[in-house]
Amino acid sequence: MSTQIVMLGTGTPYPDPDRSGPATAIIVNDTPYLIDFGPGVVRQAAAAYQKGITAFGRCAINIKTAFLTHLHSDHTMGYPDLIFTPWIMGRDQPLQVYGPHGLKTMTESIMTAWQIDIAARSERLSSSAAYQVNAHEILPGIIYRDRNVAVTSFCVHHHEMKDSFGFRFDSPDRSIVISGDTTPTQALIDNSRGCDVLIHEAYSLASYDHASPAWQEFRRTHHTSSKELAEIAAQVKPGLLVLYHRSNAGDGEIGPNAEAEVIEEVRQFYSGEVVTGHDLDVF
Repeated sequence: MSTQIVMLGTGTPYPDPDRSGPATAIIVNDTPYLIDFGPGVVRQAAAAYQKGITAFGRCAINIKTAFLTHLHSDHTMGYPDLIFTPWIMGRDQPLQVYGPHGLKTMTESIMTAWQIDIAARSERLSSSAAYQVNAHEILPGIIYRDRNVAVTSFCVHHHEMKDSFGFRFDSPDRSIVISGDTTPTQALIDNSRGCDVLIHEAYSLASYDHASPAWQEFRRTHHTSSKELAEIAAQVKPGLLVLYHRSNAGDGEIGPNAEAEVIEEVRQFYSGEVVTGHDLDVF
């Protein structure tokens, strides 16, 4: 058994054409598990399939289990696409989604908004009920287990998004932690110690001084700086640190040097293996 990580989307709210919205897949025993569903998620899964990651199935029809870190739009705007496109293309069972309080209301609202489409397509699709979603609102602890993985959720801090989570995936051969959007939190450190891979958001200190005081406060209360992440990694000691959701909120368009800046900042304070994730990278 071999566990793979596929970075389907590593972007932020900024509409960077080279980075789709946040979406990460963990594949165990040819079964995909999705974390977050930002803009472009289904097309990115289709692109990964064309590059040989066949576990997604044609048109992402094999994505049947998903997890959501929080309800911000950049992490959820691909949700209707995830529900309906794989169903239209042949998904044969309802989608199972695990996430914070409010997930059920969001799901019900999507079903209402697309009710005419659902009615029309159900008449001719053999798996007419597979558009349905079983939305599970979670608390911290083990929230999912099957023959491939055990998934543990833990609370993180993303300011006004009071119900925000990170996740730890334990498969037979790998332990993987994904931070979601967060400031430094003890819960993340406690759930990440000794993991094989830590996937964590970060912002650049080099761009911090260029932001207005209001945006500086936003970063401090919503996200993790490169130096803070280095300090976390030094405690956790992951086998591999992967930077994603590289946010320079309040600093306008992200410049071409921003990626190099943030990873060099981390390396100033952390000597372990660290890389920046790009869309369709596989680890």
